[in-house]
Amino acid sequence: GYRINFGPKNFFCIWKSEIFVHNISHLQTALKQILFIFLMDSMLYFCSFLMVILLAILLQLVLFSPISPQILEIPSASQTFTSNSYLQRVSKLGEGFLDRPEDVAVDKMGIVYTATRDGWIKRRHKNGTWESWKYIGRDTLLGLKVSSSGHIIVCDAQEGLLKVTEDGVTVLASHVNGQKIRLADDVVEASDGSVYFSVASTKFGLHEWFLDVLEAKPHGQLLKYSPSLNQTSIILDNLGFANGVALSADQDYLVVCESWKFRCLKYWLKEEMKGQTDMFIDNLVGAPDNIKLAPDGSFWIALIQVTAPGLNFIHKSIASKHLVASFPKLMKWVIGAYHKAMVVNVAADGKITKGFDDPTGKVMSFVTSVLEYDDHLYLGSLNCDFIGKLPLTTSTD
Repeated sequence: GYRINFGPKNFFCIWKSEIFVHNISHLQTALKQILFIFLMDSMLYFCSFLMVILLAILLQLVLFSPISPQILEIPSASQTFTSNSYLQRVSKLGEGFLDRPEDVAVDKMGIVYTATRDGWIKRRHKNGTWESWKYIGRDTLLGLKVSSSGHIIVCDAQEGLLKVTEDGVTVLASHVNGQKIRLADDVVEASDGSVYFSVASTKFGLHEWFLDVLEAKPHGQLLKYSPSLNQTSIILDNLGFANGVALSADQDYLVVCESWKFRCLKYWLKEEMKGQTDMFIDNLVGAPDNIKLAPDGSFWIALIQVTAPGLNFIHKSIASKHLVASFPKLMKWVIGAYHKAMVVNVAADGKITKGFDDPTGKVMSFVTSVLEYDDHLYLGSLNCDFIGKLPLTTSTD
């Protein structure tokens, strides 16, 4: 406490814990001074305590963070198109029956297949009726493809590469070079029976995909499964979240999408360029997800809108990356994928020829795949309960 002393006339001061006043008339001033000093001391203690708490939280985030991030510079888009809201015109196939259908495939008879997050392979018959066809039982089913023999090849982010037939489910590939395949993502089959599929990340699983984006270090792969040998090999490594994969019309090269690098690479399969990689398209306006060959030899690419201002800021701050990684629900606040949808058509020379979008997510958002079949686009999404169907004749008028 403070001790109040009465001193000489016109004398008033504070020395250590003693307050000297001339007379009782100065007591009010002295008490105000005591209150001021008390508040200042309290504020100092509070600020010190707060700094200790914040430092402890920061150390907790860094020391126990699930990521080891690096700064990511997001490039400016080199090719764009005018927003047109055409994806708001889609008809909704299987609305309410499909749980976040990531990808779409169509067989020779026009039957539409998709894998849903409730663990099913579901299909739509030509008469418009839907069927829950095969139950896999996991929420980790991603890209799928109808093989030349009629069975369905599915990427399971938990188990690897699957073969699904009327008789059941077979695991084709679960390991490569002795390591478990962690996040099989998309798949395509060549005419010789070889199956090429992407592994988005060798470090993070499906439900941690955003950690790979935040860490911004290349953990992706492009694999080849040879049915005749029953062997799986790595043909490309150190990819930035390897996502969609497609074969060119002549099957002389593959295109593989690197999501958080905002680009797609060309991997040559034939002749003097075999084994080499080239840039197919870069500096995209969104993160490329699945890619599919169109009937005219061009490619359709679904672009995830991860270039929201909030995420751009986070990619420039290591501390912010640790914070979001430790509190995953923050990711929805800063990512734009849940509020937009965009697809582009890219010619074989890497030039964007057209694009369609839903700029506000009014009808479709988080579109992950786009397939052209019978003059229509079929769109998968991780934020919808339907497959979007868009007539190309209307959207290109």
